[in-house]
Amino acid sequence: MMSQGAYKAEQAIGHGDNATTAQDITNPDNYNAADPSGEKMKALAWMGKNKVEMIECSKPKIMEPRDVILKITGSTVCGSDLHLLHGTVVEMQKGDILGHEFCGVVDEVGPEVKNLRKGQRVVASFQIACGDCYYCKQKLSSQCEKTNANTIENAMYGGRTAGMFGYSHFTGGFAGGQAEYTRVPYGDVNLLPLPDDVPDEKGLYLSDVLATSWHAVVDTGVKKGDVVAIWGAGPIGQMAADFSLMNGASRVIMIDQNWRLEYVQKKYPNIETLDFSKLGKGESVTSKLKEMCNNRGPDVSIECAAGEYAKGWAHYFEMMLGLETDTSELVNEMITSTRNFGRCGITGVYVGFTNHFNIGSLMERGIRLIGNGQAPVHLYWESLLKMVQEGKIDPLKMVSHRVRLEDLDKVYYKFENKEDGMQKVFVETKFSQPAAQGSPSLTRY
Repeated sequence: MMSQGAYKAEQAIGHGDNATTAQDITNPDNYNAADPSGEKMKALAWMGKNKVEMIECSKPKIMEPRDVILKITGSTVCGSDLHLLHGTVVEMQKGDILGHEFCGVVDEVGPEVKNLRKGQRVVASFQIACGDCYYCKQKLSSQCEKTNANTIENAMYGGRTAGMFGYSHFTGGFAGGQAEYTRVPYGDVNLLPLPDDVPDEKGLYLSDVLATSWHAVVDTGVKKGDVVAIWGAGPIGQMAADFSLMNGASRVIMIDQNWRLEYVQKKYPNIETLDFSKLGKGESVTSKLKEMCNNRGPDVSIECAAGEYAKGWAHYFEMMLGLETDTSELVNEMITSTRNFGRCGITGVYVGFTNHFNIGSLMERGIRLIGNGQAPVHLYWESLLKMVQEGKIDPLKMVSHRVRLEDLDKVYYKFENKEDGMQKVFVETKFSQPAAQGSPSLTRY
């Protein structure tokens, strides 16, 4: 109801005049964006709170001179996709095509695209950047000023983010890549060519998870000798742990529960774990971390979970009643756990407002709280690609499943419920190449 109400309010208020690319084209059939050939495609669409479905719709068409139509060869499901599934991110509409991480082959290019050719393998950044505004000139692509005209986001945040693929009308309204084809606005800057020695199963994750994890680590300031605590043992947390070690951390402690801690330990035996569900009477995450870290706490803490998952009843009911959009529990745990004058970074998704924030501990103990923001993919993806080529980064360490696009609605619910040991998936389409070496075998649902 809140999501629909926000969308209606946005329609009534009207968009800003800053965007230089078309807004609210989340499904080719709903917005006069269908390819004139009449070709159809499969796609994963949001159909209401806690409901997604595989649909058949039209292939998108070239609409603007710098557009690229991408034939999708790989996509994935991100933890932040679950915020859309749950309706936590506002302004979703029935039939919106989801998916913000994808790679593929160039199928068509607009007349002003000169640096890409048909048949070229590329990966897309999850954000849509214009390439020439104040932020884009600094490669801070997630904050592009010209691809998202949403008025409500601007009012809530005091500024807008860039437009984002498959991530609601709140971020511009762009059809996502959990489909067989996707239209990429400003394709000449939002697509990175993939070399032959980087298969889709590795190159895909330059789209989001690798850049987001790397940004969380360097933006929060992990340096040589630091003890780093990470909340959330999902793919972002896993890669943030890996990157913390690469940036000189002496120890990494992962906080979560269930099999995900075991999964990370198998991949990284030197990472320590803390299962919050097994704490003894009188123990807390904060008390255990102090105990593990010379009674001071970690130097750096990074939140890689999200604000929608309440641990206690107070926040559960406050969120249910609309008194807050996000719980402050994990952020408060970070603040109280971190040593005096330590650093805390938030990279998990928080969408609005929270209650019971421990501002006293933050101020009195000199804690640096850093909102990492949506990671600026363009700032990092070329250097990260080189690290993948050199074997310094192996994205397949986090990939637990290979699945079919046709099964993606079922995969969402498996992923949501943390079933089948599902950590990160590679979603193949009818256009995908045979599985690369090291890729999990195909699972059908």
